[in-house]
Amino acid sequence: MAAPRRDRLRFLAMSPERRSVLIAIVVFLGLLGIVDLVSTGPLSYFDISFLSSGGATSALAAIGQTIVVLSGGFDLSAGAVISLVNVVLAQSMDPAAAETSVLYWTCVGIGVGMLTGAFNGIFIAFFRLQPIVVTLSTMFIIQGLTLLVMDKPGGFVAPDLGMFYLGDAVTGWLPMPLVVIGIVLLAWLWLKNTRLGTAIYAVGSDPDAAAAIGIRVKLTKFLVYVIAGGCYGLAGVFISAQTGSADPLVGNPLLLSMFAAVVVGGTRLGGGRGGPLGTVFGAYILMMVVNILLVLNVSAYYSTIAEGTILILAVLAGSISYSSTLAKQIRSAGAQFSAWRNGLLPSQLDRTDRRLKLAGPTRFKPVSASFLSRNRETIRYALPAYVCLLLVIIVTQLWLGRAVLNPTYWNSLAVLSTFLAILALGQGTVILTGGLDLSVPWTIGISGILLAGIVNGSDAALTYALPAVLLIAAAIGFINGVGIVILGISPIVMTLAMNGILQGFALVYSQGTPAGFSSPMLRWFMTGKIWAVTPVVPFMVLFVVVSVLLLGRTAFGRRVYGIGNGLRAAQLSGIAVGRTLILVYVLSGFCAGLVGILLTGFSGQASLGMGDDYLLPSIAVVVVGGALITGGRGHYLGMLGGVLLLTALQMFLAGTTLPYATRAILFGLVVLGAVMALREKRS
Repeated sequence: MAAPRRDRLRFLAMSPERRSVLIAIVVFLGLLGIVDLVSTGPLSYFDISFLSSGGATSALAAIGQTIVVLSGGFDLSAGAVISLVNVVLAQSMDPAAAETSVLYWTCVGIGVGMLTGAFNGIFIAFFRLQPIVVTLSTMFIIQGLTLLVMDKPGGFVAPDLGMFYLGDAVTGWLPMPLVVIGIVLLAWLWLKNTRLGTAIYAVGSDPDAAAAIGIRVKLTKFLVYVIAGGCYGLAGVFISAQTGSADPLVGNPLLLSMFAAVVVGGTRLGGGRGGPLGTVFGAYILMMVVNILLVLNVSAYYSTIAEGTILILAVLAGSISYSSTLAKQIRSAGAQFSAWRNGLLPSQLDRTDRRLKLAGPTRFKPVSASFLSRNRETIRYALPAYVCLLLVIIVTQLWLGRAVLNPTYWNSLAVLSTFLAILALGQGTVILTGGLDLSVPWTIGISGILLAGIVNGSDAALTYALPAVLLIAAAIGFINGVGIVILGISPIVMTLAMNGILQGFALVYSQGTPAGFSSPMLRWFMTGKIWAVTPVVPFMVLFVVVSVLLLGRTAFGRRVYGIGNGLRAAQLSGIAVGRTLILVYVLSGFCAGLVGILLTGFSGQASLGMGDDYLLPSIAVVVVGGALITGGRGHYLGMLGGVLLLTALQMFLAGTTLPYATRAILFGLVVLGAVMALREKRS
């Protein structure tokens, strides 16, 4: 009995990083055994080689993401970089060439990745912008550039690249993908023992303390994104070797699995602990889970559900401790229950007014202030959006000649602005609390798909389909809020995982082809006319009024601003922080669901990915409207100005000969420019 006890004590005495890697290895070996059991025969070298190449792209990209996370950052542009490298290689290679230099094209791919990493690093390190906003903007810019290079699948990747990366390093014994990953891990092992490697961990643990001991924090962050970009570039080269051609969207599905691999491998979100070795095993664990599902004849549509669920469970498993948010919530619930049993809750106490009475009546002279004095800050940050809107309208009039005096233009501007105006309330309220909702795209998508499937052209069905879909969308927001507040999961991780889970549910429900279509009444509401005005326009006006009152004139709005200006201060001032945050995400889910319904009415039917184009714009309009991305500052009327500006800009671009991809590039640049112009130095 003594030996097993010593083994348990030795395991618990390990550093968290080593313990996480050991757990990942054990899980990996267990899944490998399951794969062997469910396979038609014992695993052969061919099977091992196939598995190694299947998870290599995700593993290489996740190594780069791990280095970013170790420094305390996030990189949402990783998948887009992989796609860009893929199309650059496929567009540049000569099909007539007899031989291709594998080293040259590998360097090209890594170079493209490092350049995009440098772009991220400049804004994050030297302009001190939020990594989430910068990399999200970069993601859309790169997606636009990718579509400019190649707007549909095709191109040519030399077979030599595939023969090299998918072949054997030692024939019959060692697959080349494992050698490539091994070389990257050895490079990291060397880097980890240099001053830069030490600096990465120090900056991720506490950047202020790192700066205090002489570490060059800005340079470290910059180099982190450059190195990570190189890893994404190598992943792009590898996936090009696998496919033999290009797809401008090939890297998009990898983002969720990257973060899941990082967390499963034991790297702590927030930085300072972990490493790529565990991440590699995490990537292969995810790949084998998906393969096992396929062998068991489970639809591939469940893969994103599995990845999102694994990401949430891995975050929870990695955060289990006495001081974790979940543990605190359990202790708090126990204390409240004990207080209730003993009659000590505030609601159970004697409410007799025991305040001291003043001797006589006290009169307070009200202090009057002008409208400009009361709203100076709101006007200061919201006005630029309206000034730019005026400029865009003038340019539209001069360029296209049908704007200022054309009622149809103004009606179209109002109709097309409706979707972003609604999202601005939900996403804007989340941003005001210091969070971000990345589940917006597929909340929109699944809401539209559900509505079209239930209604299927029936106006009568609309009476129960509308509340049902809105209730489901609000429930999605509720789950997000509970995960963030009760379980203590980061808003970025929780909503990213939820977005993947919703994508899987939408695919399972629709079987890849959404059925049904909008009812005539909803279609008329979005496209019909009463005189020269579409019926949705008065609804938008009413929605704007309600939104302004909700955030500016209610206790809920005051609590939202209080949380954004300081979570701890809000708690000490008596604000029900947890309850308010849950309501904030419920509101965001409700708004996204409403947009899904209206989009279905506008287009006549629902489609997969119908919400993908609204993630960055939903954030862009909030930032352009003067809100602070870290929370606490902003006004809905400013966000509305951002909505009208970006919609007018979109309408102007639609009237020109510029390609569609320029919209994504423009949105990304607008967000970066707005964040830089409106950023605030906070002590």
